[in-house]
Amino acid sequence: MAIELSSNLKGRFPDLRFSTLEVKDVEIAKRSDELEKFKETIFAEVREKYDLETLKYASTFRMHRDFFWKIGIDPTKNRPASEALIRRILAGKHIPNINTLVDTYNLASVKSEVALAAFDEEKLEGELTMRFAIKDESLLGIGMEKPMNLKGGEVVVSDSKRLIALYPYRDAEYSKVTETTKNVLVVVCGVPGITSEILNHSKQVTKQYIIRFCRGNIIS
Repeated sequence: MAIELSSNLKGRFPDLRFSTLEVKDVEIAKRSDELEKFKETIFAEVREKYDLETLKYASTFRMHRDFFWKIGIDPTKNRPASEALIRRILAGKHIPNINTLVDTYNLASVKSEVALAAFDEEKLEGELTMRFAIKDESLLGIGMEKPMNLKGGEVVVSDSKRLIALYPYRDAEYSKVTETTKNVLVVVCGVPGITSEILNHSKQVTKQYIIRFCRGNIIS
């Protein structure tokens, strides 16, 4: 399932890159002992590589924060997803267990330092578009009690009926991945400055982790 980039978004950010990955027939459980052990391996790698002081100088996170400022999002209040996950690890906090698919792509995001989003593909309707938000459009994000109204100018992803993501850090409650999900669309969320090589590496890591812990068949 492709995502069309709107012409005005492409015009403002000509080097904005992202990639998609479709996985069919995944097997999602609440928890996996093997995955929990693997988490500790990844967490140890993160603690060896970074501390909270050096993390802010990492180029991938700086590019994400720069992009956030340009689209009207304060990255000190709403941090890029991969950076937020790594900060939790460095602060000695555990990443919450959601389900094996969500936990797996969170680990892939930590490992590759690129934000990832995932959607239950069967809940998406029509064609997908990445574009600028219109003032007062609303999005009910995962775990939110009420929808947030957008100022206009944020970058969003929509299907033919509704917003499914505030790119690249908040996904919609409606299309979230659950234990009953069978077909998944993953978005590897690049920002200006993120190279094709970085995106491809993140995509390969994500494929590897999903197949290892959730099985499934890679479509693209």
